[in-house]
Amino acid sequence: MFTPLIKELFSLPADSREVTVRGWVRTKRELKNLIFLEVNDGSCMRSLQCAFDRASADRGVLERLSTGASAEIRGNLVPSPASGQAVELAAQDVRIIGEAPAEAGPGIPAYPLQKKRHSLEFLREIAHLRARTNTFGAVARIRNRLAFGVHEFFQARGFCHIHTPVITANDAEGAGALFQVTALDLQALARTGNGPDYTRDFFGKPAYLTVSGQLEAETYAAALSRVYTFGPVFRAEHSNTARHLAEFWMVEPECAFACLEDNIALAEDFLKALCRMVLRDCAEDLGFFGAHNEKGLAGALQSVVDSAFTPITYTEAIGELEKNAPRAGFAFKPSWGCDLQSEHEKFLTEQLVRGPVVVTDYPKELKAFYMKQNGDGKTVRAMDVLLPRLGEIIGGSEREDDLDKLEQRMEALGMPRPDYAWYTDLRRYGSVPHAGFGLGFDRLVQYVTGMGNIRDVIPYPRALGQADF
Repeated sequence: MFTPLIKELFSLPADSREVTVRGWVRTKRELKNLIFLEVNDGSCMRSLQCAFDRASADRGVLERLSTGASAEIRGNLVPSPASGQAVELAAQDVRIIGEAPAEAGPGIPAYPLQKKRHSLEFLREIAHLRARTNTFGAVARIRNRLAFGVHEFFQARGFCHIHTPVITANDAEGAGALFQVTALDLQALARTGNGPDYTRDFFGKPAYLTVSGQLEAETYAAALSRVYTFGPVFRAEHSNTARHLAEFWMVEPECAFACLEDNIALAEDFLKALCRMVLRDCAEDLGFFGAHNEKGLAGALQSVVDSAFTPITYTEAIGELEKNAPRAGFAFKPSWGCDLQSEHEKFLTEQLVRGPVVVTDYPKELKAFYMKQNGDGKTVRAMDVLLPRLGEIIGGSEREDDLDKLEQRMEALGMPRPDYAWYTDLRRYGSVPHAGFGLGFDRLVQYVTGMGNIRDVIPYPRALGQADF
């Protein structure tokens, strides 16, 4: 049987019941008559204090216990005289499960996590151990709660969860930043001077890691009405910044019989529900991040819950940016037709509106081929949700349901129409208005935790020049 988790023990009365704890030693302190171990099992931020009577304790075992060692401790749960904790373990015996030497020995390096504050850069080098720190344990718990919350939200609203392919033959975004998948021996081909013949490859054609599950999700929305996919996507962008990953997770709902306004309402409801859930269920971990990462973090999340999301068209946004450019001192000059930069998003959310913003109706040249065209012939029914402190968190649109317009747009972009025949078929057979969006899940975790680098909110980051572990 499983032993109780430490978070479960903290909810029990201190009635001297006998319990067994398993976890990893955080600290060891010795006083005149007592020896204290702080043990953590990752179930919560707090560690359980285990007090040993020096006279009856197995000193040989305790001397071998150091930070990082795993142990099983049996004792009675009693009221704690120490401040900040209601209970502690009056320990009776201890068994070492796995040692973690504090000093290097023959062929064995010292345990690298000691009782001090380590830099995030150093912890990325030992990503296989960093989850044992307070910071990364809290990130993992909040990420877990958010992921479960994604499913709770959509399931409660009649959405069907579908699994879209990780390997695909299309570029859903048209950006060309794709990781190729092949079973051909490219090194052997290079030695012979021959190029790859993809008709002899595993799939008989070029194949790639997906950049989005949206196109496939649309096909199921055209049958099940409301669907969502939540999985990994891949972008081979040569961006080595604190905001970019080569492998990340996307949440992508698609709704049939929906327009842009429905999409905006769903996105706002979604973000508010997730922020509300984290505030309710992750208060201890949020408090840690509020103290160490960003002051007022819980208040910022509550502000998202309480605020109305202000709609503004792209044209209106550019007008405001141009008007305020002399005062704001933008590094990138705003003008109609330019993509919004981070500094522009920051100004709109933190200076102009002072809250969440939804920018709509972008120039069609800035957006993907599948977005529904407006009657002006220049803009599309797109939306980006911007949050203070972060910028874009959600991008979406109403999808083009007019076959002629969709094919004209694909032709203008030089897209091979036969490769997308299955997609355009949706507009031939029972076409309906439909809409959807994509949320970068890792960026959401970064926003909620206040972590400065997105590589610190995913267990094993994949970025430019980095595929360790």
